[in-house]
Amino acid sequence: MQILSLVDWVVLSVTLLTIVVYGTWQTRGSKNVQDYLKGGNTSKWWTIGLSVMATQASAITFLSTPGQAFNDGMGFVQFYFGLPIAMVVICMVFIPLYHRLNVYTAYEFLEKRFDLKTRTLTAILFLIQRGLAAGITIFAPAIILSVVLGWDLLTLNIVIGFLVIIYTVSGGTRAVNVTQKHQMVVIFIGMLIAFFLIVDKLPQDITFSKALSIAGVSGKMEILDFSFDLNNRYTFWSGIIGGTFLMLSYFGTDQSQVQRYLSGKSVKEMQLGLIFNGLLKVPMQFFILLVGVMVFVFYQFNETPMNFNPTATELVLNSEFSEEYISLQKEQQAVFNDKQKLIQSFIASENPEVSKHISVANKANDALRNKARLLINKASENQNIKIESNDKDYVFIHFILNNLPRGLIGLLLAVILSAAMSSTSSELNALGSTTTIDLYKRNTSEKTEEHMVKASKWFTFAWGIIAIGVACIANLAENLIQLVNIIGSIFYGNVLGIFLLAFFFKFVKGHAVFIAAIFTQFIVFALYFLDLYQYINLPFLWLNFVGCAIVITMACIFQLINKNDTTITT
Repeated sequence: MQILSLVDWVVLSVTLLTIVVYGTWQTRGSKNVQDYLKGGNTSKWWTIGLSVMATQASAITFLSTPGQAFNDGMGFVQFYFGLPIAMVVICMVFIPLYHRLNVYTAYEFLEKRFDLKTRTLTAILFLIQRGLAAGITIFAPAIILSVVLGWDLLTLNIVIGFLVIIYTVSGGTRAVNVTQKHQMVVIFIGMLIAFFLIVDKLPQDITFSKALSIAGVSGKMEILDFSFDLNNRYTFWSGIIGGTFLMLSYFGTDQSQVQRYLSGKSVKEMQLGLIFNGLLKVPMQFFILLVGVMVFVFYQFNETPMNFNPTATELVLNSEFSEEYISLQKEQQAVFNDKQKLIQSFIASENPEVSKHISVANKANDALRNKARLLINKASENQNIKIESNDKDYVFIHFILNNLPRGLIGLLLAVILSAAMSSTSSELNALGSTTTIDLYKRNTSEKTEEHMVKASKWFTFAWGIIAIGVACIANLAENLIQLVNIIGSIFYGNVLGIFLLAFFFKFVKGHAVFIAAIFTQFIVFALYFLDLYQYINLPFLWLNFVGCAIVITMACIFQLINKNDTTITT
């Protein structure tokens, strides 16, 4: 269990409380719906860009992405290749239309184009997907911090959730935008400091270029994969095709993002904000992955734990499998000692033959770690205790807690919790506004500005409680950043297809779209579970493209069959 120093506690507490108090104070007194849900349309492009980026860059990004790179290398960056393409399309098509119609939510447009039931269905799909995701963005840092710091998980979930609820309910969209600027500053500073400290902690004769060479011979610098192999989850093609559809869905139809740029002063400010995000996001993700690769290089010169999850290690060492686990640790020590000689030889000569031996040594280490995971799983099953043996999400936090100086540990923990708060605040803000505008407002006779603001606050508060509840019952997946993207991919393709039908298929009417969307959602669920249980091979990124294609195709067919549907289009 890691005990934080007083300096760490001060840095962590002051950073988080400053963000909450500042956001609440700066945005107090929103009197009308325009102010509360669209921030009074006062946001400049840099505020929009940082807010959009902060919404996507949750704590999961800063916990899971370095661990992803530590295990699998830089290839995950291909996931984001579709983002700049999506930003251009949204700037050209989505933003001008949303602005012209003066909507509060993306789903208002669907009623104008199709009908009320299509708008309601799409809003409900968003609420389900984003409600689950909001819980995970709270749960992700809470579960990991609770394990490595020994903090109570339930308490952490509640604390993170209520810190976000305070300023999000108080100030609405403007509070989210104002706080996210400062949260992104904390995040950028923290990650830059972490990167330079990792490089500084490498042996004196290991320059940055040599570190990259060591990572390269270990297969961690393979960025591009042009294969069409569906067994590879992240390839250039899945990023360009599946990633583009995912990003179009997320930034163009997900209210948690749409609400960020609808607060802009003008169409130009909104477009510049998204272009800014498109230009900066891929390099930012590349840098975060590079941090993970540098952590990998650091552990080429420092002993790697058999498993980075301390609870998993404790469990197996107190089980009947302890002797086997200790034996694996001894084998890992021998592999590490042999690898030190190989690395020193490679640094001196850069002999390709030596590099092959380093790669073999790393594969041997990975094999031992996989055997250790199997023992942890057996111990977990025997003791009927659910323990996560896949330790990708624990790699970076383990490095922070065991290698950074006091004070900076508090700052990096503040980075993780700030990211959790920034993402969750956007989600709660969007969930509250969608519930108010798309569902509640349609079914109440009381529609004064004051009443709608109060209703938005109460719905935001209620979704905050639901998110905390989801966080308290959630379980870890293989990798948290993948879990969030999987949830999005199950819903986003269908929702994007509905919007594309609205934009480009003028002959398709509301009833056909509604029926097609329902069928499509069931089909996408079926495809995901068939892949999960290995009956088919369809990586989750492709669900975005497949879902979009299915709903468009089915809606067109249904419309051609039912030519009597005369829903008015705009």
